[in-house]
This record gives sequence, C-alpha cells and structure tokens, in this order.
Amino acid sequence: MRIRRILAAVIATAALTGLGLTGTASATTTTATTATPASLTPGECEQGGGTVDRSHTSAAGLPTCKGGKFNGQDVD
Repeated sequence: MRIRRILAAVIATAALTGLGLTGTASATTTTATTATPASLTPGECEQGGGTVDRSHTSAAGLPTCKGGKFNGQDVD
C-alpha cells in the first residue's frame, strides 16, 4: 500500500514537471524574421518563387525579380 502511494506521488510529480517544462519551452520560442537583401542573385530570386525580369529594370539599371517572395527587388 505504501509503495502505491509513493509511486503515485512520483508519477504525479513527473507529470507536473513535464507540463512545466513544456510551458517554458513554448514561452521562449520566437519566430525568426528574415531580412530582405539589397540585391539578389538570379538563383535566390528563383528559389523565392520568382523569375528574373530583364525587360524591366530598376532605378539602378538592374533587372528585377518578378513574383515570389522577392517581387520587385534588384537582381545583380
């Protein structure tokens, strides 16, 4: 009988400790933000889901990335 009470206390403590660790881990999780570069390589433009538009140039005279995550950015 005494072993059952001790075992129940150990299981309850482990369960509560697990919940505490889970809450702490989720509270410290942050989302990473990505900075957009000043100019891209053609490969970066395509990896972001866009295509290099050589017919439309920016103010700097560079082609731009058309579509995708980097839409409108200069391609160097």
